[in-house]
Amino acid sequence: MTKDKIHDAQVLIDSGKSQLKTAQELGISESCIRYHLRNGGLKKTLIPSLTEPSSQGSTPADRNAIAISAAEVFGIGASWIGFRALAAKGKLNGAPIFFEHCQSIENAGVLFLLPSLIANGLLSYKSYYQELEGVYYTLDFTVLMLSFMFLARIKNPEQLKHINSADFGKLLGIDRVPQAKCLRERISDIADQNKADDWMKHLFRNWLGETGDEGFFFYVDGHVQVYHGYKANLGKKHVSRQKLCLPGTSQFWINDQKGNPYLYVNAPVNEKMQQMLQKEIIPQIKEQIQNLVCEQELQDDPDLPLFTMVFDREAYSPKFFSELWTQERIAVITYRKNVKDQWDEADFMDYSIKTEGDNEKMKLCEKEIVTDGVTMREIRRLTDNGHQTSIITTNKKLTLIFIALYMFTRWCQENFFRYMRQEYALDRIYQYAVSQLDDNIKVVNPEHSKLTQQIKKEIEKINRRKAELYKLAEENCMDSLENSAKYQKKQAKLLRQIDELKEKVNQLKEERASHHYKIPISEMPPQKRYNQIKPERNQFLNIIKMICYRAETSLAASISPTFSKHENEKRAFLKSLIKRSGDIIPDYKNQTITLQIYSLSTPRENQTVKKLCQILNDTETCFPGTDMRLIFKIATV
Repeated sequence: MTKDKIHDAQVLIDSGKSQLKTAQELGISESCIRYHLRNGGLKKTLIPSLTEPSSQGSTPADRNAIAISAAEVFGIGASWIGFRALAAKGKLNGAPIFFEHCQSIENAGVLFLLPSLIANGLLSYKSYYQELEGVYYTLDFTVLMLSFMFLARIKNPEQLKHINSADFGKLLGIDRVPQAKCLRERISDIADQNKADDWMKHLFRNWLGETGDEGFFFYVDGHVQVYHGYKANLGKKHVSRQKLCLPGTSQFWINDQKGNPYLYVNAPVNEKMQQMLQKEIIPQIKEQIQNLVCEQELQDDPDLPLFTMVFDREAYSPKFFSELWTQERIAVITYRKNVKDQWDEADFMDYSIKTEGDNEKMKLCEKEIVTDGVTMREIRRLTDNGHQTSIITTNKKLTLIFIALYMFTRWCQENFFRYMRQEYALDRIYQYAVSQLDDNIKVVNPEHSKLTQQIKKEIEKINRRKAELYKLAEENCMDSLENSAKYQKKQAKLLRQIDELKEKVNQLKEERASHHYKIPISEMPPQKRYNQIKPERNQFLNIIKMICYRAETSLAASISPTFSKHENEKRAFLKSLIKRSGDIIPDYKNQTITLQIYSLSTPRENQTVKKLCQILNDTETCFPGTDMRLIFKIATV
């Protein structure tokens, strides 16, 4: 193309002509226009105006026409061709944020969560991660987009193929969101900085500061992400929800009494909860609370705990509980194992305990007990069917009512796991690359475990034959003497089988004795040697999910007067609000972005949204990366 034709083509493109129309008027091929657009000879308007500018904003049909016209160069919806051309050459450090006046944007309600996301520390990543250079989608954009994705229940990058990518981009002030492949690349670039652990500790420290004077209570529970791949050799873990032992990765989560997550730690092999408490969880908690506790109060009151941990029977050990109190001043609350005695029902008294907005009546009783030489407090709850649920604790300051409350609200953590699995795909593994474990880590010897299983099976066979033998003996006593020979023959056969099985069990035990119970990973066969899935990318995305969950929780708390009884009802309302369409109205003169959300399905919900708008407008939140203040409204008559 000559200089004159390039000039004429630029004039036609600036006037709003499509590439095809421009090529037809100049009598050249459309591929020629595309070639010069890619190489910078021709440029489209960097911030494209709408085809028909209007005070009413663009309609979905208008945006659809623009999205399709851009498909010929960088793909559907990628209308900022000039910026994208610069980014393709590595000359752009991030696309600018520019909001357009748009009508009926899907998932517009996700912007209602933005003030809460910021309040829960979403933007604190800037202290740990370095900006990405020479890319169209920046670090700031990627983190914010991932948050919006998860809140809108877009659970992985592949699901971006099934949404209106241009409209979702308008929520973030950009022409369109990246494709799945591009987003995975940006996530990989971020994960390569290996800062997820530092960021999570920072968030943990900040969230702890919100606890106030109620004391520190940490709920600890394990969670298994089941692995279905073939690249990693992972140890089998018991998955309680499936009642199976399956290969997977273990995590131990620490939550508060409302179920909000603080942090989690990875268990690379098959570590038990007690081991993880000693090695990972307690040291991290102590490190973070050291500036939040008063040493003088601890010295003045020898019964005051540093903090209290609540967990299930997995870590049950009275000796371990005693060591935690005497050495660390850490109290525990847990269920008691192997309870065989029954307390007199007359000892139980009625108490009213407030749980999730309701007052629940409980029959409770407290006694001091000694188990395994350790003195502890035991609290029991008597149910209507006569069952007694036993709780033990080393916390000497809590009243009986609060001990019961803290223990039974442990289900908030179980509810957290269920909600995160269903709504945020907590079990999804985003990175399948493997890394080697420390060769000195000791694991249960697979050969020892295999022989133990064989011994158990043989013992089961012995027990079944003993049962048959007992049955034959009873039948022989009841039958006539004429049939005794027949019974004796059958009993002799069973006795021979039992002797043979016992001999086999003894042989297996001798063989098992030649194998150590635990061996270093280095001694495992190469084809069975344990390794681990690289945790960084999964950890980074899980942190964003944690912030999203806490953002939902804090926003749900602000609508409590309307939905006062059920937590599920509040979250269902928020999900409906997030999915609702709305208008985006930027005002660059007054530096504001007005989000006008469309009506919900009931008058009560609309009234709740109105109150929510007032609360959010009082925060005067600016959209990240701009000075544009967000204004929230509801489009009701």
